[in-house]
Amino acid sequence: MTAEPPWRAARRRSCLWLTLLLVHSPAMAWNAAGHRISALIAWERLDPTSRSALAGILRQHPDYGRWQRRAKSSDPDQAAFLEASTWPDDIRSDQRFYSAGREPPTPTRKGFPDMERRLNWHYVDRPLNPGRRAPPSAGRLDRQLTALAGILCDAKASSAERAYTLPWLIHLVGDAHQPLHAASRYGPRGDGDGGGNEQQIVNPFQRRHSSTNLHRYWDGLPGSSWLRGRRLESTVRALTILYPPTPTAPAAEPAQWIEESWRLAREAAYPPGDDAVPTISARFHANALDIAGRRVTEAGYRLADLLAPVRSRGCAAH
Repeated sequence: MTAEPPWRAARRRSCLWLTLLLVHSPAMAWNAAGHRISALIAWERLDPTSRSALAGILRQHPDYGRWQRRAKSSDPDQAAFLEASTWPDDIRSDQRFYSAGREPPTPTRKGFPDMERRLNWHYVDRPLNPGRRAPPSAGRLDRQLTALAGILCDAKASSAERAYTLPWLIHLVGDAHQPLHAASRYGPRGDGDGGGNEQQIVNPFQRRHSSTNLHRYWDGLPGSSWLRGRRLESTVRALTILYPPTPTAPAAEPAQWIEESWRLAREAAYPPGDDAVPTISARFHANALDIAGRRVTEAGYRLADLLAPVRSRGCAAH
């Protein structure tokens, strides 16, 4: 029997996932969906002792009550963990916070060690062509992942610092697995495309707003931004079946996750050809769905590994 080409296997897997999304989701929209998927995968892999420790940290977060009201879940600990996964994106439109260089600082509120939105924590721009001239990246994703893991396990960190840190860590593990959060394409004059934000595309697989940019396209691949409850659970079950963990794989570090994302961005994140505004093809879309599904699932497995030792102050993060 002739071996199945890799691209055809990817299309078959992505079609299975796409079928699930079409049944359960009214629209394609990864921002919140991708982070909740990774968070639920991680939560389900954590042991009860680790879950209890993490839930105790999140109860100290000033927005814990908001999360519970929004989630309306019978499991408040799981609900807080899932809602925390999107909190660093939620504060982009929260008037309590400010963006440095764009707005004056807002007053520090009780329980928050920091009121800046920290937009540059979400990414690190590495040029797709290492030989291309590019300015130093303002993004701090690589450094913040390490720094936040250290704070969470610092015996000297306060409860407020740990409660602030944990949602960021959950979120940034997901960001590190999105290819265009780790790379940008630079022109001959050193002008970058902001991780695909400046690259306009036509996406015929999006019923509404088919004209979009490449970064938003990738962010939206895992499903509806309102993916919750049983639909979220069904999606997680499908993804963990399609992309099971590999017990023999070596323990991965944040630098490795970002390197993987950079290579995926270089090899598969940009549509082929020289069109100024490319149209996403069926083959490209199938491969992108496969990559996105695998990456949000891997992020969940790795997040669980990262957080498993967080049972007390002074834990040994890895």
